[in-house]
Amino acid sequence: MTDIKNTLSLAVRPDGVAVITFDVPGEPVNTLQASFAEEFEAILRKVDGDSSVRAAIIVSGKPDSWIAGANIDMLKACQTAADAEKLSRMGQDGYKRLEALHKPVVAAINGAALGGGFELALACHGRVLSDDRKTVLGLPEVQLGLLPGSNGLQRLARMTSLQVALDHGLTGKNLRPSKAKKLGVADDVVRKSILADAAAKLALRLAESGGHRHEKKSGIGLNAAALTTLALEKNPVGRRVLFKKAREMLLKKTYGHYPATERIIDVLEVYADKGFDVSADLEARYFGELVMSDTARQLIGIFHATTALKKDTGVDDPEVKARPVRQAGMLGGGLMGGGICYVTMNNAGLPIRLKEKDLEGLARGYKYVTDIFAERVKKRQMTKFERAGKMALLTGTVDYAGFGDVDLVIEAVFEDLGLKHRVLKEVESVCSPNTIFASNTSSLPITRIAEAASRPELVVGMHYFSPVHKMPLLEVIATKKTAPWVVATAVDLGKKQGKTVIVVNDGVGFYTSRILGPLMNEASYILAEGIKIEDIDGAMRRWGWPVGPVTLLDEVGIDIAAHVGPIMVEAFGERMRPPPTMEKLVADNRKGRKNERGFYLYGEAAKKKGKGKHVDTSVYEVLGIEPKHKLAPEEIQMRCSLQFVNEALRCFGDGILRSPRDGDIGAIFGLGFPPFRGGPFRYVDAVGASEVLKRIEAYHQKLGVRWEPAPVLVEMAKTGKKFHP
Repeated sequence: MTDIKNTLSLAVRPDGVAVITFDVPGEPVNTLQASFAEEFEAILRKVDGDSSVRAAIIVSGKPDSWIAGANIDMLKACQTAADAEKLSRMGQDGYKRLEALHKPVVAAINGAALGGGFELALACHGRVLSDDRKTVLGLPEVQLGLLPGSNGLQRLARMTSLQVALDHGLTGKNLRPSKAKKLGVADDVVRKSILADAAAKLALRLAESGGHRHEKKSGIGLNAAALTTLALEKNPVGRRVLFKKAREMLLKKTYGHYPATERIIDVLEVYADKGFDVSADLEARYFGELVMSDTARQLIGIFHATTALKKDTGVDDPEVKARPVRQAGMLGGGLMGGGICYVTMNNAGLPIRLKEKDLEGLARGYKYVTDIFAERVKKRQMTKFERAGKMALLTGTVDYAGFGDVDLVIEAVFEDLGLKHRVLKEVESVCSPNTIFASNTSSLPITRIAEAASRPELVVGMHYFSPVHKMPLLEVIATKKTAPWVVATAVDLGKKQGKTVIVVNDGVGFYTSRILGPLMNEASYILAEGIKIEDIDGAMRRWGWPVGPVTLLDEVGIDIAAHVGPIMVEAFGERMRPPPTMEKLVADNRKGRKNERGFYLYGEAAKKKGKGKHVDTSVYEVLGIEPKHKLAPEEIQMRCSLQFVNEALRCFGDGILRSPRDGDIGAIFGLGFPPFRGGPFRYVDAVGASEVLKRIEAYHQKLGVRWEPAPVLVEMAKTGKKFHP
């Protein structure tokens, strides 16, 4: 356990401003623990009682972060809802004490101020932020199945509006310095080098004026936003409309699976109608209930898994170290290649050399990258000067000029084994003998690609997900011949690119593509039974998937699915065989969104139908289907989701996965398995292996070979063991 002695220190400047430094000993970032409460109270007493102190500022002893929220282990240690409620009330009391202090306290924030850290800043009498790109504010508790427990919602609403508090409470999204200042949350945004002095000056001004209470920073004007706030928030009828609309929009997204979101709305509605204290009491009780909920338990489990992965090198031998990648090469400038270039330049800060077969292809690659940067500039997430610096890291070629110095080459050429063999040989002929060759293939085994290599130990898979700059997962694939340092280097680069990285062993489809196949196949079988497309997708969204499988097929590309299908059947036999729908769709030139011919309408045809997604009903005729049958939503959900789960367990039994942890993270971050269910392995633990096996065996008897249960599931059901402790 962290030693709490001297977590907080106090020093008084010559101008009478006390500097309170928060610095948890031995930890890379500051987190809040219940054991700090006594020390915090003592510091506030000193500030209040020392006549030489006129005001105070709170700074962090960590170089790049302020306070990253509550210590998660403290929450896990709670045995009952009452234990967790006590933590919430302790935080509320401490921040109320800060807020009521007679001397103004200003938060001087450099780096992340999240969760309880942001709530602490909101309880201060002023906030000055650095303009550093690492400086962000946020209330991410909802992402752990919780709600802010120290009145951050109410203070944010009081400082800005109910709508702003709802937005940030329900999404957990970050608030950057410029937007914080515009909203009135930040009093000033300055360079990091003058942050403490700027905060001290603000604290002294507040002390002199006596104006350190929490009124809104600006009055109601006649602009549209102010009039909307006046109409919706300043009268009971308007507030009812606001909260009713918020609940309706929320249920369309969550289908009631995330109770914390509903509790956040409840707390803010009670705050608006009955005041701060009544809502604070409700908040503490809700916080206690949510900490002990199954949803929070699963989401906190995911948080711990991703934290552990950040420290995982991808190899079991602790002596193996990643080698530095000083420059990367990219073969192919399509959507994948362009996205990989972007994350390498923007996130990893590395130069990358892009090769395409001709100038037209190179221009498309450049355009894709520049469009992403243009969007970031438009949203004020970076300046034009910063964009120019990043774009300088990208160079292009139509031959291999400049590839002699690259440390790692990533290929994202078409899924053709012969083509991949050719580019692999070309890379080996022009690059250093130590250059790593990484394939971004989504289905071809890396071992087969490496057959053409003279140095197969340098060949590895790096499977990104589209769109690369948004999707968080990277799947690194190791063959039996891949050198451990090569795996570690690929993992290290992936982390620098901003990815959550899992390492899997080689096999057809690896992990993610392999487990997605049976789900998509089952959706196709259900469709072939005459079930409407919207019924299939709707049922799966209600179970918690971000999109339905038919929609996903349009997004991935029907042609790609048709190409991958036979590869899966060849490797795994009849249980992977899809119904003959793919052949009919390909024959009708339906590729999905990419050519605006798929299961759904796109372009002008979609616009004519109005808002929302609309099925292209002509697809039923192509498939020879009459969509007049019904299937219970739960049956659709179980058939598709259990196929996915069963194949995940097969991957574990076949040695594709290093651990159930990686299987859960890959399914959630790469494919959208419902996070509140914890991933396929945690889902089996929660439902029970015997119950899952019972359902799968029933489908096996009814629907045939594709439902043969995974051997590891049968074994787990016999022994009663769980995948996670």
